This record gives sequence, structure tokens and C-alpha cells, in this order.
Amino acid sequence: MRPLLCLRVTLSNMAAPVAGTCRFLWRHGLGVLLRRTSLRLALRSRLHCSSAAHGGLLRALNKRGVLKDSFPENAAQDQLPRLLQSGAQTVYCGFDPTADSLHVGNLLAVIGLLHFRSAGHHVLAVLGGATAQIGDPSGKTSERERLSAAAVEANTRSIRESLQRIFANHELHVHDARRPLGSVAVVDNLSWYKDRGVVAFLSEAGRHFRMGTMLSRHSVQSRLRSADGMSLAEFTYQVFQAYDFHHLNQVYGCRIQLGGGDQLGNLMSGHEFIHKVSGEEVYGLTIPLVTSSVGDKLGKTAGNAVWLNRNRTSPFELYQFFLRQPDASVEGYLKLFTFLPLAEVERLMEQQREDPGKRLAHKRLAAEVTKLVHGKDGLESAKRCTNALYHSSVQALEEMSDEELQELFKEAPFHELLLEPGTTVIEACRRVNAVPEGPRGYQMLSDGAVWINHRRTDKPEQVLIPKLHILSNGLSLLRVGKRNFYIIKWLSL
Repeated sequence: MRPLLCLRVTLSNMAAPVAGTCRFLWRHGLGVLLRRTSLRLALRSRLHCSSAAHGGLLRALNKRGVLKDSFPENAAQDQLPRLLQSGAQTVYCGFDPTADSLHVGNLLAVIGLLHFRSAGHHVLAVLGGATAQIGDPSGKTSERERLSAAAVEANTRSIRESLQRIFANHELHVHDARRPLGSVAVVDNLSWYKDRGVVAFLSEAGRHFRMGTMLSRHSVQSRLRSADGMSLAEFTYQVFQAYDFHHLNQVYGCRIQLGGGDQLGNLMSGHEFIHKVSGEEVYGLTIPLVTSSVGDKLGKTAGNAVWLNRNRTSPFELYQFFLRQPDASVEGYLKLFTFLPLAEVERLMEQQREDPGKRLAHKRLAAEVTKLVHGKDGLESAKRCTNALYHSSVQALEEMSDEELQELFKEAPFHELLLEPGTTVIEACRRVNAVPEGPRGYQMLSDGAVWINHRRTDKPEQVLIPKLHILSNGLSLLRVGKRNFYIIKWLSL
């Protein structure tokens, strides 16, 4: 599902819409995600949100490169700033749970949502529990494999937790606490489809769509020209996306939808549908597709997605992904993926140009993104893993948890062994199959081919020494050769 943004328009009669929205969220078990975003804060931010700040928000996002196009173009450029200046709005962003985690390619949509929340707007993150079962054809060359309802439900739970974590990290570690935040909640579009019959839905919504217009959409045309063509399910996706916009417009007063650059046709469908049904003027904004320096979708290079959930991509891996971005991409990514003021970005780039070897801009980019996605604990974990792997820091190894070691050395076998008195180096190595039995394994140790906790060992018969071979956290990291790692967790007698 495309990222969406919906903005509430009026300040008049604001208490009733806010109270009604809260009752709606509570009744559907959706709730406000963060403790500090209560109804009191929502009302307060509506009253005190700066008009000047609202008016400059779109301009600031354009300067950062977060926004690409607007629709209808003239109306959005003229009327939308005035809409934002009228006071705090309600902002909506949605994602189809086609996997159990979002990836860094989705992160810019989340960041767009956070920028609006930082400006005092109230945000909804909408998960496409219904639309994920249909499949969005936009930007796809073939139809997605059908997901079961159970798989979509599990994915929805996982992504909900991820979004809640990112919202909380932004509030705690990134946002200026002196500025009031809008409220935040997560909803699922399955809640407004699950009790609808297909006949009733088509009778209500289907009569407002014209085949010629639907067929003219770029996402449809490109698929119709492909060898596999397009299924009826995919063809109707734009109807569901348009109806989502209509539903949110009716329930929350949403008038702005944010989507990826390939979603413009779907945004147009929503605009046309709402205009026909209610005559209300609504707007669409698109965010750019972020690519690497070689043109690959960011985070999906060679099919290896960089995920936002720790069980898929560790904080260390996320940190390293941004740390290794080419020099030409860093300034743009600092503007897109962090909340640093543009003046600070320019200072960082100037420092980087003066001393490229320090890679200050790369390190700040990696740190800011990791802190947003995984919090300060995740950032510290990433730094520990970096020091342990690339700087041979024994202290970092001692501070690492079992989870961090297994994340850092994903391919390394993990063994729990009973520490018996008098256990020697070669016995430990053989018990985890790090060296072969017989003279060859003994010779490997004698030749210094084995490292324990970043220290070379050449005495096979040496008894394991605490704090040397066994760290204070009860772990030993064995390395044979350059890349063969083994992790041992010692259990006391």
C-alpha cells in the first residue's frame, strides 16, 4: 500500500471531531500509541501550532527533497499551504504488510509522516490488512504471490510494532521536546472492509469509476503490455486505494494523500472518487523513489533488502549499510533520512571535504538512522559490534550480549558448553569442531591459525584462562583463519 497523508482542515468545531476520533480509535482497539500524545495534547497543539511553521513545512520538505510532485498541481501549490496555515491537521500514511518488516525503501515515507508530526499535526499509520491480500501492481512487472489471511495478519502485527518503535524513538531521541507533538495511532484498513459484501461495495463505490480512466493509468498500461498481463484483483487495487482515501476523508476529515512516485495514478483515482461523491477538494503529494548511485532501489540492491526489524537486519548491519554509502550520496541522504537542520548538514559536508578520511558525514548519517529505527540502545549495539569486528576491541566483546554476538557473526555456530576444570585450548576448539582431530588440528594451533577473543593463540595445551580466553560475560569468540568464527557460551559447573 502506498504511503498516504491526510490533513484535517478546520479549526472550528474542533473539540467534537477530536473527541469523535478518539472514541472511534478506542472503540476499534486502535488507541494512541505513545503515552504523551493524549487528547489534551491534541487540543493544545491545535490551538497553539504556529501558522508560520505550517506554512513553511512544505517549503522545508521540498528543500530536503522529501516531496516530489503535487496533485492537482496548481491547487496543491496554492491552496495547500493555506490549508496547513489554518492549524494542526490529521496526517495519514499507509503501508501494505506484504512482508513481516518494512525496509529502508519505506523509511522515507515514515520520515515524511514524522516531519508532519514534528510540526504539530496528528498522524495515523494505516496498515493495509485488506489491500495486501489484493496486491498493488504499481511498479511491479508481475503479480505478487498471493498471501494468506493468516500471513497478512502476522505481518500486520510485526509492522505495527516496528512503526510504534520508530515513532517512540523519534519522540524520545530526535524531536525537540520544547515543541508540542501531534498524536499518533496505527489502524488497519481491514477494519472497514471485513464486514462489507462485494455486491454492496461495488454498488456503492464501483459505479463512480470509469473503465477508460482506469485503463489509462500508467500502472495498468505497463502491465497490460507485459507477457503476464494483469489480473482482475490487481486491476481493482486503485478502487480500494481510492475508497481508503474516501473513508478516511469521511471519518477523519483527511484531505491530503501522500504516496510514492509510482502512485500518482492511484492518487488521481482517489481525488476523482471523492470529488464525485462529496465534491470536496482533496490533494495528493508524492515522495521520490530513492535509489543508490547505480540506480538500484535503496535497500533492495541485488535482492538483499535492508529491513527495519532487528530479526531481519541487525542494528549493526543497518549502521554499516549507511556508513558504506558512496560519498556522492551522503549529503542527499542526510537531508532525506535525518532531521538535522540543513545548516548542520552543510557544516558536516564542509568538515568532510576538509578531511575525507574521518568520514564524519557518513558516521553521522549511520548514527542518526540507526537511532531512529532502533533507539539509543540499538545505536550503542551497532557501535559495539563495529568496534569488536573492525577494531579488535576486547572491551567491546566483553560488553556484547549473546544476541549481539549472534547478530554480528550470523554464520558462526553458537555452542553452549560446560566449563570443566582444566579444559585446554585444543579441547575447546575440538568440542566445537573449529579444528580437525589428530595432528593437523594440533599443528594449526601451534602455527597460530587460531584466535581467541582477538588474540592469537599458539599453545594448544594451555588451560583456558578467565578474562583471557573466557570473557567476563562468559563468552569466547574463536576465529580460525580469516573468516571462520565460532561462539562459545560457557556454562559453570
